[in-house]
Amino acid sequence: MARSIWKGSIAFGLVNIPVSLTGAEVRPDVQLHMVDSKNHARIRYERVNADSGEEVPWDRMVRGYEYEEGQFILLSDKELESVEPKLTKTIEISEFVKLDEIDPLLFDKPYYLEPDKRGRKAYALLREALRKSGKAGISRVVIRTREYLSAMFVRDDVLVLMLLRFPQEMKASAKLDLPVSSDKEWQPAKREMQLAERLIDEMSEKWNPKNYHDEYREALMEYIEKKIRSGDTVEDVKEGDEEEPKLKGNVVDLAAYLEQSIGKKPKAAAARKKPAAKKTAKKAVKHAKKSASKKARRSA
Repeated sequence: MARSIWKGSIAFGLVNIPVSLTGAEVRPDVQLHMVDSKNHARIRYERVNADSGEEVPWDRMVRGYEYEEGQFILLSDKELESVEPKLTKTIEISEFVKLDEIDPLLFDKPYYLEPDKRGRKAYALLREALRKSGKAGISRVVIRTREYLSAMFVRDDVLVLMLLRFPQEMKASAKLDLPVSSDKEWQPAKREMQLAERLIDEMSEKWNPKNYHDEYREALMEYIEKKIRSGDTVEDVKEGDEEEPKLKGNVVDLAAYLEQSIGKKPKAAAARKKPAAKKTAKKAVKHAKKSASKKARRSA
C-alpha cells in the first residue's frame, strides 16, 4: 500500500471528497558520497563562522535575509511561522481550465489522489467529468508548510495533482540569441520544409514512455557491481574521444541532409540494445555531409 503524505479532501463546489495524497514519482538515484582517498573515511561538513572560522552550534543558528551586502534581517522561527500559509487539508478547486492550455514548462511535481472508502463515488464522478471535459481543476494546496499552485487532471483511472511553477519562476526566453521567425534570413526554403515534414512523419511513433529508461544509472550501477565482484581491481574504461564533424564553409545544404535521413529511421528497440548506435549515427552524418559536398561540386 502506497504511503500517503497527508489525508484531506477535495472541495468540488459543494461536494467534499475525502482523499489521501501520495507521491507519484520515484527517483532511484545512485548515491555517491565524498570520501577521503587516504583512508576511505566519509567527509564531514561543519557549520563554520565565515569571519572567525569557529564551528557554530545549532542553538546559535538563526535564519537571516541579506537585504544589502553584509546587512541582514534576522528571522526567528516564530516570525516565520506567522507568515506561513494557514495549514489546511482541503484542495479547493477555484476554477477549471483546458488542460492543453497549461504550459508544460509550468509542470513541477506529480502526486496521486486516492479516495477514502466514503468518497469513492464522488471521486469517480469528478474523475469522469474531468475526463469528458478535457479540463483541469486549478487549486492551491499546502504541503508541509508551503503553499503550491496545482492542477488536477485525469490519467487512466487516477486523479493526478500536479504542482505547478508560478510564472514568475520561469526565466524569459527573450534574452536568448535566437533566429527570429519573422526574419526572411531564417525562413526555410519550400523544399527544405517539405523534406523536414516528411522526415518528421517518417520518424513519428506512438508515444510509449516504457521504451525509455535511465541508461546512465544502469551503466553506472553495472560498473560499480563489476568493481565489487572483482575486488576493486577493474581498470578504468575510457572511450576514445571522437571529433564532431566539421562543416566546410557557412552554407549548409539542409535539403541534402534531410534527403539522406529519409528512409533511414533507426528502430527504437535496436538503438536501445546497441550502445554503439551513437557512433554509427555520427558516421552516417559524416557520410551524408561528404555526399552532399560531392553533389554540390558536381553541380558546380
